[in-house]
Amino acid sequence: MKITALLVMKWQGDSNDPVILAIASDLTQFGYFQRSSAKEFIVFLGRTVAKRTPPAQRQSVQHQEYKVHSYNRNGVCALGFMDDNYPVRSAFSLLNKVLDEYQKNFGDSWRNALADSTQPWPYLNVALVKFQDPTEADKLLKIQRDLDETKIILHKTIDSVLTRGEKLDSLVEKSSDLSIASQACKLTYS
Repeated sequence: MKITALLVMKWQGDSNDPVILAIASDLTQFGYFQRSSAKEFIVFLGRTVAKRTPPAQRQSVQHQEYKVHSYNRNGVCALGFMDDNYPVRSAFSLLNKVLDEYQKNFGDSWRNALADSTQPWPYLNVALVKFQDPTEADKLLKIQRDLDETKIILHKTIDSVLTRGEKLDSLVEKSSDLSIASQACKLTYS
């Protein structure tokens, strides 16, 4: 499970291209000479998906082994480029957090943006690293994982108790056999 890029864009309707407000990407899985092309492709695909995501809507678009998740909240759109294994619920939870943080930091200043922003937004880079683990984005997924781990531990504990129970049963049988044998010896030597 990997997040390749996160983008925040200003949606300008179906006819105009969205404006990039913030972008963060991790292109280390691509070769050095492929990285600029990969980033261009992310920007192109991001604009296309954001343009086709109407306000108050969420959507996911599959492209080869990647999914692009998009959430347009009243004209500001967050996009995440993730591999196919990243849980959808966690992806949209992450996008919601990114939009909340963007609104908190910048308010409505995005409405005045006319061109792509080249100013970095540190939170997006932090989020890109932090949310590589989907359980960080979705607390229910984290609780489910903890429950699964607890269930595995309980199964192991129950198995070991049952194994010990079988050993105890075996010892009880052997002690009964020894008791019978000792009584037989006692009778023969008396």
